[in-house]
Amino acid sequence: MKSNPLSISLVGLELANPTILASGILGYSAESLNRVIKGGAGAVVTKSVGIAPRMGYSNPTVVQAEGGLINSMGLPNPGIDVYAEEIRFSKTILHVPVIVSVFGYSAEEYATVAKKAIQAGADAVELNVSCPHVKQTGAEIGQSPKLLGEVVQTVKAAISKPLIVKLSPNVADITVLAKEAVESGADALTAVNSVKAVAIDVETMRPVLSNIKGGLSGPAIKPLALRCVWDLAEAFEVPIIGCGGVTNWRDAVEFFLAGASAVQIGTAVAEDIEVFQTVNKGVESYLRKKSFGSVNDIVGLAHNK
Repeated sequence: MKSNPLSISLVGLELANPTILASGILGYSAESLNRVIKGGAGAVVTKSVGIAPRMGYSNPTVVQAEGGLINSMGLPNPGIDVYAEEIRFSKTILHVPVIVSVFGYSAEEYATVAKKAIQAGADAVELNVSCPHVKQTGAEIGQSPKLLGEVVQTVKAAISKPLIVKLSPNVADITVLAKEAVESGADALTAVNSVKAVAIDVETMRPVLSNIKGGLSGPAIKPLALRCVWDLAEAFEVPIIGCGGVTNWRDAVEFFLAGASAVQIGTAVAEDIEVFQTVNKGVESYLRKKSFGSVNDIVGLAHNK
């Protein structure tokens, strides 16, 4: 039987291919996640969920930017107790790993949400400690080694499934935060979340987004995300998931060569839900052309002198 060159094992999760839906895009329901899987994703990350329901910000919450999107959704979600039912349903119809993105306002809240997500059937948890547009959660935690360490340690003690930490690019040195995450128990790192951004309407002379500040995602941030993955791969042995501006197979291959074991795709899904299939076909052709047997063979290869 011919082996699948795209299959990977990531923190104990078996993926048919190395593409993963990033949190925040079509991650609300089992039905939307199923559409993404039919589009070719090897795993999915849900929308971030917290301990209690949250409305999010009023419109406008998304604005087109050159090379991407700026969003300031405000982490809208129904709360983990309601969303747990969606996770349970997801596990009955989805046949790929389901990773639940969680956030909180304290280490204990993160741990409570993570534990309930795992009890509902989540295969792994991704900590959103890097949202750039919600105060007292996300960025504040993801920019403080001490707070990040507390959150990771507390969540790790509360769950038995893999723990992934999504890091912020809005820091002077991402490896400082990553070191704290890894030493506190992170099984893998996702690099990176969106970049702090603002858009202004010159006609009204006012900020476009209702919350004023948002996060930039898409092709514009790929070189920045790639640099973060490179630095993390130089410093740590844990698996890295590249995230930021992947729109085609070349982008994915760049992340693999820089040291990522898998890539998350978000903004590009808004334009083409089958982007996963397109990326995977391109990566497979690349591996065959270069005579590599699997994706694993090229992870971190650009670091070889």
